[in-house]
Amino acid sequence: MPLFVIERAFAEQLELTTEDVRLIEDVNADEGVRWLFSFLSADRRRSYCLYEAPSPDAILAAARRAGVPADEIVEVDRFSVGERGNGPTERFEIAR
Repeated sequence: MPLFVIERAFAEQLELTTEDVRLIEDVNADEGVRWLFSFLSADRRRSYCLYEAPSPDAILAAARRAGVPADEIVEVDRFSVGERGNGPTERFEIAR
């Protein structure tokens, strides 16, 4: 499944209730979108969320239905970094 990073400019203004979260999860499921995790910028003005989704259009449809912005949608590649001892990593794995 493709991965996407979504940038949102609403970060500190959004306060979600448990019911809001359930609604968003239901809408995402209907659109085939799965939230993985989020980051909040240090200035608390933007959030960056990682999703699995069949397409950017599915993410945009879910965001519109849930009433949340999706200012920027960027497809990204998955990678993992393996460690060797205490030093820097020497193995990178890139997958799609």
